[in-house]
Amino acid sequence: MLNDTTLLLDLDGVSVVRVERLADGTRRVHLATADDRARACPACGVFATRVKGSAVTRPRDLPYGESGLEFRWHKRRWWCREAGCPRRSFTEQIPQLPAGARITMRLRGAAGRRIRDAASTVIQAARDLRLSWPTVMDAFRAVAREVTEAPLPEVKVLGIDETRRGRPRWEQDPATGKWMLTRDRWHTGFTDALGTGGLLGQVEGRTVADVLAWLAATPLTWRKSIEYVTIDMSATYRAAVRTGLPQATVVVDHFHVVQLANKMLSMVRRRTTAEMRGRRGRASDPEWKARRRLLRNREDLTDEQFATMWNTLLGEGTIGQTLLTAWIAKENLRNLLALARTGADRHQVGHARWKFLTWCADSDIPEVRQLAVTVDRWWAEIAAFIDTGHSNAKSEGINRVIKLVARNAFGLRDADNQRLRTRCVTTRRARGHLRTAQL
Repeated sequence: MLNDTTLLLDLDGVSVVRVERLADGTRRVHLATADDRARACPACGVFATRVKGSAVTRPRDLPYGESGLEFRWHKRRWWCREAGCPRRSFTEQIPQLPAGARITMRLRGAAGRRIRDAASTVIQAARDLRLSWPTVMDAFRAVAREVTEAPLPEVKVLGIDETRRGRPRWEQDPATGKWMLTRDRWHTGFTDALGTGGLLGQVEGRTVADVLAWLAATPLTWRKSIEYVTIDMSATYRAAVRTGLPQATVVVDHFHVVQLANKMLSMVRRRTTAEMRGRRGRASDPEWKARRRLLRNREDLTDEQFATMWNTLLGEGTIGQTLLTAWIAKENLRNLLALARTGADRHQVGHARWKFLTWCADSDIPEVRQLAVTVDRWWAEIAAFIDTGHSNAKSEGINRVIKLVARNAFGLRDADNQRLRTRCVTTRRARGHLRTAQL
């Protein structure tokens, strides 16, 4: 029976018989089966012709209006006329409402898509749709297969970075009595560092074997398309890339190089204060007051701020001069990295490198010299950054989203569920579902 109310409901396979309003304001919708295929036996497929009885079910559907709708589906029970069929009788069912289902398939799909495409938490989707947590989680796992089973997009620049998940878990082997690590606190993520592919996958742990295991599970043609791999200054990841992706060029992220220089500067300040003053730094010490400005970029300091910092430290004797020497080393390193994306030739890069290494060698400061040694050991990867300009910024951004998902959920106990949720949330742009208004 086709009518305007049936068109408004838009639930395939059923028609609206009548609608009544209850005393509490709830609207009760009475439905009848409108699909002839509903009388086909689910076991043998033969269409039944003899009615056994009737049944009334109360399926739930998407919210409609402020008060929602309450369904009453009046359906029939049929006798199967096939003599060899093991099923003697059955009730009517349609694709949107299979036999035994208490919610419509479109409600189940909407619940899963709220988590997959709108980054909603499971409990929030359950509250909004008035469903249970297990029902919503099962719906999410079903729709998430479209993401996990889809082929990986072609990637030119692969980003690898780790993120901390939580506390490790240990279990004791009853046979040997030894304690074994069953859950690592670290996850390694693989991202599309140049395109919009988002998080391509995650693996538990951050060892060479963990990275190689994930790479081995990907197609060979996909691995061969990778030209560059961006990482932080991790020797473990560098060794894994050289083994699993020998054709790719390793690029170190410049942020971590500058971070290393800032750590060096803080170490110099603490050591010189302890040696010269015989104690830890205090708020009244000039080097303590200048600690923040020492870590800022030169171009971010006004002339007045720079002059105040420079003149104050210069007047402090050995402590101030040592700190200014280390600060100049840091700025020389930043000037070297700033040549990226400028089209600088190898002579300009070589001169900036020579200037940095010479200053560090002549400084006679152990921390500064160690920084120069580290930069020299990683020079091939740093030079690759200067030549290409590729960074691991997208991996860091995805790590922030991963932590945000866990924070919104007040922690996630199941590591597999966490990886599944973060994979879906971080690939929304590639799938065209970045904004919730598109749902």
